[in-house]
Amino acid sequence: MVTYAIQHGCRHRGFALVDAIVAGLLLAIGLAAIISLGSRALSLQQRGEREVVAASLLDEILATVLMEGPADYPKLHSMSGVFDEPFAAFEYEVAIDEGAPGVPFRVVATVRHESGDSYSCETLIAPKLGEEPDPPRQPLEPIDREAALLEAETEDQP
Repeated sequence: MVTYAIQHGCRHRGFALVDAIVAGLLLAIGLAAIISLGSRALSLQQRGEREVVAASLLDEILATVLMEGPADYPKLHSMSGVFDEPFAAFEYEVAIDEGAPGVPFRVVATVRHESGDSYSCETLIAPKLGEEPDPPRQPLEPIDREAALLEAETEDQP
């Protein structure tokens, strides 16, 4: 009877040890998956930040080309280079192709990150007309917003 109790107790301890080993393995697999997901989420978040910054830089370049005019932009700005801090990890390149008379300029702006990611945007921009380098963009008559609002409210009432 004593030997049965000893053998029976050993069986329970052996089962508990196997159970603890299996639980440890499952815990290790779960932790490895969580760490992997965390590192993937971090890398995707960093990539998203790079894409937002690149889109903003592309928008700035194209807005400058639009403001200066595609014919004058190469005279006033470099067509390639590295952005100033805090965007020194990005470099840019601008290509402007002049079309035939009456055809808009084809403008391609490319921004590259030091990680190797490249972002590009292409658009058509019409040349500036007139002799003035930057014509005034003001309405001919002052806009009375309050009067327009009151007029709209009176028209809506039956």
